Amino acid sequence: MKKPPPGTAERIAKMTFASIYPHYVAKVEKTGRTKKELHEVIKWLTGYDGKKLESIIKKEVTFEGFFNKAKLNPNAHLIKGVICGYRVEEIENPLIQQTRYLDKLVDELAKGRKMEKILRAGE
Repeated sequence: MKKPPPGTAERIAKMTFASIYPHYVAKVEKTGRTKKELHEVIKWLTGYDGKKLESIIKKEVTFEGFFNKAKLNPNAHLIKGVICGYRVEEIENPLIQQTRYLDKLVDELAKGRKMEKILRAGE
């Protein structure tokens, strides 16, 4: 199993969700998906609704804080595949894994995958 470079967890922990969020929006919108769909995906994974996301962005919450307070979906373990060169199901560090779960879902949304598949309905 390929390990992330040293310092990756610390770097991710200190990054703010607000600094990455515009990239998520741009990625999905340039492929014809919507911010509303992005919020649906984020809510599925974390439990955060649009109002809570706005607050997180405004307060510049770090990814560590973002995932510490999230109520991770019990089906998050069904997110599998490669993102950033790593199999998400094999990542040992919980923060890196949760961040890559989110990256993977955003990626699937941008690639046009059906919402029920992204949200692991019926798996």
